[in-house]
Amino acid sequence: MKMVFRWWPNGDDTVTLGQIRQIPGVSGVATMLSDIPAGEVWSKEAVFSLRDQVHEAGLEMEVIESVNVHEDIKKGLPSRDEYISNYITTMKNLHEAGVKCICYNLMPVMDWFRSNLEMPLSDGSFAMAYEHAYAKGLTLDKIIDSMMNGSHDMTLPGWEPERFPAMTKDIEFYQNVSAEEYFKNITYFLDAVMPYAEEYDIDFGVHPDDPPWPLFHLPKVICSTESIREFLNLNTSKRHGLTLCTGSLGANKENDVPAMAKEFASMGRVPFVHLRNVKHTQDKDFHESAHLSSEGDLDMYQIIKNLHDNGFDGYIRPDHGRRIWGEVSRPGYGLYDRAIGANYLLGLWEAVDKASR
Repeated sequence: MKMVFRWWPNGDDTVTLGQIRQIPGVSGVATMLSDIPAGEVWSKEAVFSLRDQVHEAGLEMEVIESVNVHEDIKKGLPSRDEYISNYITTMKNLHEAGVKCICYNLMPVMDWFRSNLEMPLSDGSFAMAYEHAYAKGLTLDKIIDSMMNGSHDMTLPGWEPERFPAMTKDIEFYQNVSAEEYFKNITYFLDAVMPYAEEYDIDFGVHPDDPPWPLFHLPKVICSTESIREFLNLNTSKRHGLTLCTGSLGANKENDVPAMAKEFASMGRVPFVHLRNVKHTQDKDFHESAHLSSEGDLDMYQIIKNLHDNGFDGYIRPDHGRRIWGEVSRPGYGLYDRAIGANYLLGLWEAVDKASR
């Protein structure tokens, strides 16, 4: 197992590589080239420049999060073949730079969403939160405004401004697309890229839907044990896997996240794990919390144990942290709380590992 830390390059992060290097037990970063629009090739020069920057800081660049999938691929349009070809070229360049894992998502139109990016908690910290009734009443314009106003002028993954002009028409398009049709489009993409994942020795981990239920009647297809099983059955390659995001899946109280960790890790289909905790206030209302089991509704110890005991040997990163100690950062991605979370998770892993010997 390797512990990594998400980081954005090109001045698009308040956290520095030098700071990440000082977190005990963190070996590398999960990073991306956020200035390259979905569908375009990540050039070898750009990839190698990013790798060299990370290596000079004494860190590894084995995980990329994310190489965004162009919407035309998800829609199944004729133009998808060009974008898939570009994706494969990017894979080759990443392989040559030493990348071992790509995290990506297949959520239509919108990536993740929170109705509040800075909800005050009782301890004086701030966390991202979701209120379902409020979210259902928002228009797309209000959603975009709320996400952008809370971004602190930094890129929010999945909310890149170039996506905004097409969002209304894209939402309209998907009103007549069933989950079954959407899975067919996903299968076409997987069948095209998985042979190259095998050739280039790159594991793929799809990120679950976040939150794991529909907004704007958009299809949600990776949100439960059954849907993940169906997704993994779309392609037989062992490179075709799941990024187990405990916070995304744990937002649905019906999801047994420790059981998911056990089942999918035992299949060898979990190359990457995002570990964070959530606290529910109502059935579909929740806020993100500190990583400790006692701070939320998820048993982080049991999740770690089930991963460890079922052969997980991939990458873990502490996912969204709270804003603490007056830090100003991208929502969910400050230094302090995630650094605390990383060492809590490493402590759990060490305890489980030594107890099993």
